[in-house]
Amino acid sequence: MIVLKNEHQLEKMRDAGRISQLALLEGGKHVEPGITTGELDHIMHKFIVKAGAVPSFLGYGGFPATACISVNNEVIHGIPDKKHKIQAGDIVSIDVGAIYEGFNGDNAWTFPAGEVSDEAKALMDATRDSLFEGIKMAIPGNRIGDIGHAVQSYVEPRGYSVVRNYVGHGVGEDMHEQPDVPNYGRGGHGIRLVPGMVIAIEPMINQGGEAVHSLSNGWTVITDDGKLSAHFEHTIAITADGPVILTAP
Repeated sequence: MIVLKNEHQLEKMRDAGRISQLALLEGGKHVEPGITTGELDHIMHKFIVKAGAVPSFLGYGGFPATACISVNNEVIHGIPDKKHKIQAGDIVSIDVGAIYEGFNGDNAWTFPAGEVSDEAKALMDATRDSLFEGIKMAIPGNRIGDIGHAVQSYVEPRGYSVVRNYVGHGVGEDMHEQPDVPNYGRGGHGIRLVPGMVIAIEPMINQGGEAVHSLSNGWTVITDDGKLSAHFEHTIAITADGPVILTAP
């Protein structure tokens, strides 16, 4: 069931989204060679709690940390580790959310650790731009397939692959609500978008093939071919005036 939000609920979601975005930016500005993923997680945890919110991910389905921090060929759900030091040239995807007054914000961004290769930068740029291509399509009357088609048709001609095993989703009082929001699809197909819907659009784009698998920890997803992956995400409200990014700073 898709839960539509009223104006009062959307205001609460703006607050949750703002805290989530600021926590993400706080973590991102500390991405540099030598810091551990565990230290990055601690920084974001402190920020969220100080803001009067609760980390969305901590304990969710048993996840043991505040943020998912995925490095290089890790696609999503990387578990922060006090021993995992970021190296120069790494790309670091941070996915973090906050619950504020009962509502969730959810967002992700991929950050460079120092100077990265031209190939890594091109992948990050294309993935970020594909997110905003998808957001453009999040208007009343369009369908879920229009969003996925926009993402897919942007990255695939550039030689990248869309991860199909994991998709975006609705957001609200639960972090994962209906509908699913794939990053691929056919325009004009799928659930119709209406005002009051809130969705997370989150392209996960691989430098190589689309195939991925989970590690033995049950969480971390990596590319089969060992090539890089990037992840960008915003929480979006569908409104009569067009898409509103709730996770804007």
